[in-house]
Amino acid sequence: MNEEVDAVVIGSGPNGLVAANLLADAGWDVLVLEAQGSPGGAVRTAEITAPGFRNDLYSAFYPLGLGSPVLNGLELERHGLRWCHAPSVLAHVFPDDRVALLSREVDVTAKSVGAFAHSDADAWYAEFEAWQRVRTAVLNSLLRPFPPVRAGASLLRAVGVGDALRLTRLLTLPVRRLGEERFAGEGARILLAGNTMHTDLGPDQAGGAGFGWLLAMLGQEVGNPVPEGGASALTAALVSRLNSAGGRVVCDSRVSSVLHARGVAVGVRVGDTLVRARRAVIADVPAPVLYMDLVGAAALPQRLIDDLSRFQYDNATIKVDWALSSPVPWTNSEAGSAGTVHLGGDMNGLAAAANDVACQRIPRNPFLVMGQMTTSDPTRSPAGTESAWAYTHVPRGAKWTDDRLRRRADRVEQIIEERAPGFRSLIVGRSVAGPDQLEAGNASLVEGSINAGTAAIHQQLVFRPVPGLGRADTPFDRLYLANASAWPGGGVHGAAGANAARAALARHGRAGEVYRMVVQGAHRAIYS
Repeated sequence: MNEEVDAVVIGSGPNGLVAANLLADAGWDVLVLEAQGSPGGAVRTAEITAPGFRNDLYSAFYPLGLGSPVLNGLELERHGLRWCHAPSVLAHVFPDDRVALLSREVDVTAKSVGAFAHSDADAWYAEFEAWQRVRTAVLNSLLRPFPPVRAGASLLRAVGVGDALRLTRLLTLPVRRLGEERFAGEGARILLAGNTMHTDLGPDQAGGAGFGWLLAMLGQEVGNPVPEGGASALTAALVSRLNSAGGRVVCDSRVSSVLHARGVAVGVRVGDTLVRARRAVIADVPAPVLYMDLVGAAALPQRLIDDLSRFQYDNATIKVDWALSSPVPWTNSEAGSAGTVHLGGDMNGLAAAANDVACQRIPRNPFLVMGQMTTSDPTRSPAGTESAWAYTHVPRGAKWTDDRLRRRADRVEQIIEERAPGFRSLIVGRSVAGPDQLEAGNASLVEGSINAGTAAIHQQLVFRPVPGLGRADTPFDRLYLANASAWPGGGVHGAAGANAARAALARHGRAGEVYRMVVQGAHRAIYS
């Protein structure tokens, strides 16, 4: 049976669900279509290692979520969301077993980095004070539609032209350089660099400082929070809110094409079913998938096809989940208090691992991001045990047989064992997901790309996903890109979904025809 609604949302990841919620709040009839059997995209939880152990299948920690004005504005706590925190936010474990510790207590962080260089304690206080002056303007600039006119004006009022320019310079620096300019010791520098490595940027790539600084300062302010009960609790809250506003989510409904006529998106096809969209089609899928697969190359301007051929995904990923019979036996106990643990060497070690991946080599000494989930949220596994995971980046395009994945997981465990002797003896269950498995579980994780596109500066701002407006609007009227491959990129903050919803609402507002003409004129100038 064919159906007609105001808006169809393709994909029930957090961006798709945020867009659906905002449109439903405006009184639109909204239908979300999800290809998988459960909603959430990369925000899902399941028992995949052992009974009673809840493992987040993809994303796990959400500093951008708790810090996001978009998600905060949805008041998801009214729909059951509860945030939990580990005693400490992040521990970077050096090869000599020293630990640089990030805590929500700034005094604790300052003491930790001060142990590496005495002057860095005061330098960390100063850095965090600077963050607090600009944080609202910075987050609004990053998480609102481009260009950030209002947020930019707010920043100028807060710090003046000179410091606004200095902040802009900071965001473009390599993170190694930022650490050298601001801090004397390895501790503070590695906290910044380790956070940068959550992207596909190494310590020496331009633009990496912005990510490392943002995540470190957010960690200092809001921590690395996790939803009580698992990542799926965040999805459940978004779905509950949407249902209460009259929206719907239908799973096991893979969209095969976007229907369009004379440059206007009019609906989608799901198997033999047509769903007509009176006002908007919102796509929470990667830009190349939307344009080349769902819209079709035959309908696209050649210049857009050329630009899409140059779209760069971020690195592939391998993730290992464990059920452990007891907490990780770190030789440095400070690591045991942290929800997130970084392993992989000093600054040069991180640079070497990043260079290996860039050169299409599998790192012998990879950088690991590790999550101690029961330490963060005691509901994740039985008392006295630990639900844990680690992921590492690998080059795209490599073939990962089951045996090769097993050997890479063994190497990950060996690295942890070096800093936590006895770790492997605690394993009662393990699950390994390589690039193919990650993509099979969520088609938006193309070849295990977890950020929907490189974080490099050539694919940010007006260049994300391709040279254009840096907005959710597409060359097709009433079709909007809500995926992390659009600005502002990866992270569970809902901004790309909110930007798409706002664009759709503006298109159908009082000045809707003017909005349409401006957008279409801009796209003609770019792609003609």
